[in-house]
Amino acid sequence: QMATSGVTLVQHVVVRKDLAAVLGWPLGSVISQACHASVAALMKFKDDPDVSQYLGQLETMHKAVLEIEDEKSLVELSKKLTEANVRHWLWTEQPENIPTCLATAPVSKTDVHKAIKRLRLMK
Repeated sequence: QMATSGVTLVQHVVVRKDLAAVLGWPLGSVISQACHASVAALMKFKDDPDVSQYLGQLETMHKAVLEIEDEKSLVELSKKLTEANVRHWLWTEQPENIPTCLATAPVSKTDVHKAIKRLRLMK
């Protein structure tokens, strides 16, 4: 696949909002989950030209951190992204085996918009 030159690449990180709001996870633990997913997605797809382009522009990286209701919704989103051929990594916290968040490989907003258009920025 060719790099998307001239297009702004964005890594989307989707985090379960129930981790803090319902399950009482500390903010630092929730942020750690997002960091894990982000790094895992970049490593998983490190040979992709879009990832190389994204990492080549460290000072101008774009990320969107979005929230999703719960584990069921997150797993459904992962399936939807897979069906749409959007490269991503579903982070599952161990040893608890709890899916907590996912991160896409860097993509153009249009490539992922349909799957995530109903999600809001995390607050």
